[in-house]
Amino acid sequence: MKDKIIKFLAHDGRISVVCADTTKMVEEARKIHDMSPVVTAAFGRLLTITAIMATEMKGSKDKLTVQLKGNGPIGVMIATANNKPIVKGYVTNPVVEMPLNEDGKLDVGGAVGYEGYINVVKDIGLKDPYVGISPLVSGEIAEDFANYFVNSEQRDSAVALGVLVDKNGVRASGGYLINPMPDATEEDISIVEQSIFKAGAMSKMLDQNLTLEEIAKKITGDENVQIIEDDIVPEFKCDCSKEHMQDALMTIGKEELKDIIEKEGKAELVCHFCNKKYQFNKEELEYILKNIDTNKEE
Repeated sequence: MKDKIIKFLAHDGRISVVCADTTKMVEEARKIHDMSPVVTAAFGRLLTITAIMATEMKGSKDKLTVQLKGNGPIGVMIATANNKPIVKGYVTNPVVEMPLNEDGKLDVGGAVGYEGYINVVKDIGLKDPYVGISPLVSGEIAEDFANYFVNSEQRDSAVALGVLVDKNGVRASGGYLINPMPDATEEDISIVEQSIFKAGAMSKMLDQNLTLEEIAKKITGDENVQIIEDDIVPEFKCDCSKEHMQDALMTIGKEELKDIIEKEGKAELVCHFCNKKYQFNKEELEYILKNIDTNKEE
């Protein structure tokens, strides 16, 4: 089964709901970055909300970048996505070991840190990108993003994100974003709040093999949810290439490149997003050096 994001409307169009199953995407990220369980849970939540937010972008060249920096041992987590959404990202410290929290669960808040910020950059083809910054409130990520939506985008939101990790990797991962429409009534919101409370954790619902439609019904308290879009497939995939890395080498400057050629005679660049290694031999480095001169003359 592929991962999936489905958009719904509930309560006669007065409540917007986006539900995501990101199990395969997060497992792919776990394998690429060789992450410990608590980092997988934290980074998986960030990748999931990034994928959900990316589906709101309209243009194929639009780009979303989400940075989360807490004062915990994980350090900085970064995720970027296009509108498909194809997502990539990396984390400063992929291996962090923490004791379980008082509920016997992975201590995501402790690993992320309770102080810090979320920084969201949406490049949607306007003259300047949209930038939103919001402080962390718990480090648990879902609450932090609910706070971000209220403070930076002025929209009340219910956000749930969950990653279930066992000894074999990611067993279930997903999330949802609920937004009341301008015509939503107090009664609609009250029903949704009670339904969310009764529904329980998103990762557990996925682990119980509930479909996204069944989950949407449970969390809204509406048996007649309407599917708006159901063909969105999120993916963790990097678009790096040797050409991109060559461009990066051109930016380090002539003197430093000369130094590498003389001392090392070769270079190895590693992509942050997917850990792929790119080798450049002496001839290739000399070609790049020559092109720096050409570019400057132009």
